[in-house]
Amino acid sequence: MITSQSISSSRKARVVRWLASIMLVSATLVSFQAVANSYPLPPEGSRLIGKNFFHVVKDDGGSLEEIAKKYNVGFLALLQANPGVDPYVPRAGSVLTIPRQMLLPDAPRQGLVLNLAELRVYYYPAGKNSVTVYPIGIGQLGGDTVTPTMVTTVSDKRANPTWTPTANIRARYLANGIKLPAVVPAGPDNPMGHHAIRLAAYGGVYLLHGTNADFGIGMRVSSGCIRLRDGDIKALYKEMPVGTQVRIINTAIKTSIEPDGSRLVEVHQPLSKDINDNPQVLPIVLNEQMKQFQSAPETDAVVMEKAMQHRSGMPVMVNADPATTTEI
Repeated sequence: MITSQSISSSRKARVVRWLASIMLVSATLVSFQAVANSYPLPPEGSRLIGKNFFHVVKDDGGSLEEIAKKYNVGFLALLQANPGVDPYVPRAGSVLTIPRQMLLPDAPRQGLVLNLAELRVYYYPAGKNSVTVYPIGIGQLGGDTVTPTMVTTVSDKRANPTWTPTANIRARYLANGIKLPAVVPAGPDNPMGHHAIRLAAYGGVYLLHGTNADFGIGMRVSSGCIRLRDGDIKALYKEMPVGTQVRIINTAIKTSIEPDGSRLVEVHQPLSKDINDNPQVLPIVLNEQMKQFQSAPETDAVVMEKAMQHRSGMPVMVNADPATTTEI
């Protein structure tokens, strides 16, 4: 591992400048209401979409979850982009980075691509040159509640679904003193919300669905299904047809060499496998392509190593000579 002790003072200063860019890159001070985060697809050879924003916390500005909902981002994504912020009562006057800039996953740009590690789903509508990104909640840690990776299709869609909890789910609830009925009817007490999209794999037990709770989007909260905010699942339900391909991956790190020469890396916390795991320090495994990206002379390995330690969930430029590129 390369550390700051092994580099010159001028190089240390450059590392600090580039680490600062993790939080400030391409940010704009804006005020708007939450809408679906749709973006035009980038040109050939590019994976970069969106821009980050600043949000100034007002007096009685609400919790981090309320701010995440306003900008339609996930709770943990907002927390990772703003380390040290109070998740319950952010300090009035503090400036938060809203992580709305990202790299497209390294997967075919078709159908639905869901990356568990970043707690986001990417929808590429057929016949359109665009992508819509939604924050999601996924399966809790442990046992049969983990959301698996898979390649499958949408097999069914239902509005106002009933919920039939499995025997395992009912047993878990009962252990906490809650006796679930065999079937929970549609309505305000149904945790599946108003819309459900069933996946064909594993006998159809996994769904994308809404929620009757305000908290939990962008977190590991479900019994294995994929949870979206009510407005997001309604839009996806309306637009995505039965038969759409769904690809679920688990990639904590994404890289891109942009057409202008910018070398970008986006690092998320890996998913924990044990209750005692600290996702901020879990090892990040690089595939061969990413190893080549890191070792290339055009990449500043020190800055990339720092980005892998920081895990902000936002694209960071790691060019060895950033003066020759355009800032993102």
